Amino acid sequence: MTQTTPAAAPVQAPPARRGRVHRAWFVAAVTFVTITGAAAFRSLPGLLIDPLHQEFGWSRGTIGAAVSVNLALYGLTAPFAAALMDRFGIRRVVAAALTVIALGSGLTVWMTAAWQLLLCWGLLVGLGTGSMALAFAATVTNRWFTERRGLVTGILTAASASGQLVFLPLLSWIVERHDWRPAAVTVALAAFAVVPFVWLLLRDHPADVGVAPYGAREFVPKPPPVTGAARRTLGVLSSAARTGTFWLLAGTFAICGASTNGLIQTHFVPAEHDHGMPVTTAASLLAVIGVFDVVGTIASGWFTDRFEPRRLLAVYYALRGLSLLFLPMLLGPAVHPPMLFFIVFYGLDWVATVPPTLALCREQFGEDSAIVFGWVLASHQVGAAVVAYLGGVARDVFGSYDVVWYASGTLCAAAALMALVIRRTPSAARTLAVS
Repeated sequence: MTQTTPAAAPVQAPPARRGRVHRAWFVAAVTFVTITGAAAFRSLPGLLIDPLHQEFGWSRGTIGAAVSVNLALYGLTAPFAAALMDRFGIRRVVAAALTVIALGSGLTVWMTAAWQLLLCWGLLVGLGTGSMALAFAATVTNRWFTERRGLVTGILTAASASGQLVFLPLLSWIVERHDWRPAAVTVALAAFAVVPFVWLLLRDHPADVGVAPYGAREFVPKPPPVTGAARRTLGVLSSAARTGTFWLLAGTFAICGASTNGLIQTHFVPAEHDHGMPVTTAASLLAVIGVFDVVGTIASGWFTDRFEPRRLLAVYYALRGLSLLFLPMLLGPAVHPPMLFFIVFYGLDWVATVPPTLALCREQFGEDSAIVFGWVLASHQVGAAVVAYLGGVARDVFGSYDVVWYASGTLCAAAALMALVIRRTPSAARTLAVS
């Protein structure tokens, strides 16, 4: 007769003190500041296309190629970064990534050849930013929160826009008044300054400080380090790639990256400059996009906790595509009300797609969702990389960016249709019905 071992009783969460703010919110705040500091570099590429073209005589396609390498590595590193965080901890990976960003940005001040731009701006900064991309936000959210995940995802996603808001006007002023090299040094110092905050304040898991995740009723022990990070990352990709849902999510997010980081963030400032607008004015408009991006992304996280994420994605992509089709008619030497409307509207929609996309990853792929989202983010950055390069080539060939705006608008319409095709899991349908 075999004996059965009684099931272990669930570990109850330590009683929380009333009125005390949960530690998870402090971790989220440190994560927000970290992503904001690293986002300084995301403000720089569009400001340097014309100065590098004038100083070194490099074509916009060549400069766009460096941006393309950076964006591609940003995405392709992200899924491995999520697995590395499981193996070595969030704090170590993020501190190392910030150091690499500072190194790559700082070394650009001594470059004299295009391959050095590819090495510093493309390879080093691409690897650094990719190691703490949105997969960083996803990992923090999954470990520290069981409630309010949509809202927290929106807040952390908005951190990148906040960095753009803080640094873009400053960097554009530095470039115009003092040359591009002091701007690159400013970015390096901003990334390096965040490292002490990460090392002293960030913690890898709630169990490290003896608390349960926010909203959890039971204490969650810290899992042991996961070995074989690369093997696990590729294994998750192999499993996810067998589903149509993964390819639909990857395809829509590739178009998202193409129409934001690859298109507007890289080419909006030089496009407005082509129409006679001062660089500082165009950069300020791009910074305003960052202001409303914060509002739109946090609101999108709130909506994602309450509404069907597939429909949210379809609406976001459809409206974005429509706005891009009108953009060529709005470009000009001065700021006017229709352009301001476009800036506000595009800002609200900029990365509002992230919370519903991450929610769909959680719904479809469970505990592997952070790594799967890392691969989906890789597609986002590959799409951004393609358009960053082709946008520069189109400007060299056609003398304007018009064809790029129209093509991107059409792609966004296709993404809206793709979002509606994603199937809903039975458990998700039951949850939506109960809520």
